[in-house]
Amino acid sequence: MTDRRIDDLLVGAVDLHCHSGPSVMPRRLNHVEAIRDAEAAGLRAILFKDHYYSVTPVAELLKETMNPKIQLLTGVPLNNTTGGLNPYAVEHGFKLGARLVWMPTFSAANHIRHSHRRQFLPTKDQMLPPRALTVVDDRGALLDEVKVILDQIAQYDAILSAGHLHISEIWPLFAEAKTRGVKRLLVNHPTFLIGCGPADMKELAGMGAYLEHSCCMWAGVQGKNYTADSLNQVIKAGGVDSTIIGSDLGQVGNPTPVEGFRHVIGMCIELGYSDDDIRKMISLNASRLVGLDEPAREQSAAE
Repeated sequence: MTDRRIDDLLVGAVDLHCHSGPSVMPRRLNHVEAIRDAEAAGLRAILFKDHYYSVTPVAELLKETMNPKIQLLTGVPLNNTTGGLNPYAVEHGFKLGARLVWMPTFSAANHIRHSHRRQFLPTKDQMLPPRALTVVDDRGALLDEVKVILDQIAQYDAILSAGHLHISEIWPLFAEAKTRGVKRLLVNHPTFLIGCGPADMKELAGMGAYLEHSCCMWAGVQGKNYTADSLNQVIKAGGVDSTIIGSDLGQVGNPTPVEGFRHVIGMCIELGYSDDDIRKMISLNASRLVGLDEPAREQSAAE
């Protein structure tokens, strides 16, 4: 009965963290395979994420050539390979239909500090050492170039993801974002790299941010380090209404995104969460964040 229940709950799910390829990082499946898997499971949408390039042009080509049954979503990562805190990359992504901007991830100073002993999920071949990026100056004030990007995100009513910034950087970023009219805020895996505790997650949820927890933490090679109780704790910290479950999967050696979803949905069932609550966390909250049920967006008045 549980397998059937998981199957039913997967229908309509939205994965905002799909790491398919091609990529300079080792990937278990490519974008086409990820689409086919998601279609077979009945997902509603997937958002492709690569730390080194925006998948937006590729996704537009896949829409034209595959006519997929699911919605394909993309974003712009602000890492070294896209020019860092680069408003030109943001503008290009939005013109092609990107729905999200990630603040620095693999190029974030916070990420690099955490990688001082070993690189997390290294590339297939050695690449240039990253240049550490932060969104604040030496006094903790938000950089001017970040403010330009926040204005772009507000103009296009897109999602601002905190990337792999430390929580101490996220506070001024999100405060300024809200002042400038950004309405869609996302914190990826707040307890991994980011440094969030329960009080931080509660406060972030209170300011309207969504907290995305990664299936890979419980279903992947790291699964032995994370218990069902830890999953329950992070959900309780931010609340079901502010929690999003994303796969954060596609790496070699890990389950597929759909397999990861199945595993974590099963854990939520064992923890006693209702079908309505699980649907919020794997579908409805993500749909609301992206605006999937809103009228089609009009082109910017500036165009």
